[in-house]
Amino acid sequence: MLNIALGKGRLADITLKKLEEIKIHFPEYTSKSRKLIFTDAMNSIKLVFVKASDVGIYVERGACDIGVAGKDTIMESMPDVYEMMDLKIGRCKFAVAAPVGFKKESHKKIRVATKYPNVAKNYFERNGKPIEIIKINGSVELAPLMGLADVIVDIVETGTTLKENGLVVIEEISDVSARLIVNKVSLKTKRTEILGIIKALSTSSEGDQL
Repeated sequence: MLNIALGKGRLADITLKKLEEIKIHFPEYTSKSRKLIFTDAMNSIKLVFVKASDVGIYVERGACDIGVAGKDTIMESMPDVYEMMDLKIGRCKFAVAAPVGFKKESHKKIRVATKYPNVAKNYFERNGKPIEIIKINGSVELAPLMGLADVIVDIVETGTTLKENGLVVIEEISDVSARLIVNKVSLKTKRTEILGIIKALSTSSEGDQL
């Protein structure tokens, strides 16, 4: 049996529709159910709902063979898995944003507020910019407005939230979308089943194998 990890929410709903398109059905699943594990109609695939940020660890540790996770989550947690396919859903960007008119003072470290400290650290280090990371769990846009940080690193989809809070994108870091990831051992032991799903998804949608 293949185990597939999903984080509940919009990404899971779209992924389930894609699985339906390739004839993988979970008859007992409803979006209102509080169950965390569902089995497909053929009793060959188990769907496991976990917290979105935990998908990578479930796949890395072999509790699940396959997972669907946002590239943002993958970049932040850096799980030791194979990234097999860009599903091209949940598209957005990682970006650096700052208050309108922001100018960096050359002699000071940039104070960066973010929910993604590893992404921010790696990006600024690659560009040789000294920074101070401030980990935020809530509305990260608030940090520059209250003087807690100079800039933020966050996911940007439409830019509306930034605009309404007087912030603008000053640097784009990378594109983000949902990715299909696979446990390294599972790709050897369940290769036929896993590649079959990937091929079917590639054929039925715009997704690209990586």
